[in-house]
Amino acid sequence: MVPIVLVLLAAGTLMIMVHRQNSANERRGGEALEQIARLVESYEDDVRNEAGNSYPNEARTRAIAQQNYGILVSYEASDRSLTTTVKFFETYEDTSFFGTSISRAHRCYSFRFQEGVEGKPRRTMLPLQQCKPT
Repeated sequence: MVPIVLVLLAAGTLMIMVHRQNSANERRGGEALEQIARLVESYEDDVRNEAGNSYPNEARTRAIAQQNYGILVSYEASDRSLTTTVKFFETYEDTSFFGTSISRAHRCYSFRFQEGVEGKPRRTMLPLQQCKPT
């Protein structure tokens, strides 16, 4: 009888530990996605600030993306608009019974900045693009 109780106690303990690890991993992944959202906002603000008289060139847009932990995937500019796609990354710890590893969350966002009524650039929402990990 005692061995059965010990096995059940050990199994219960392992189940609780797995649940706690999964919850912590999900929380850390969610925090990484929240950080990506902040990086996206920062990128948008930086591009808008650069676009005083004209939109930034491709090299400057690439530098802005890199400052915000992103990679410029595509760049299309005209005299009245700028369309870019940027891949943003954030790393977080992923815990398992075998130890801790580093995971990476990534998302691609497409931006179209167009001249607004008041002459300042405004962002038009574009659908998310497929984003492959690198």
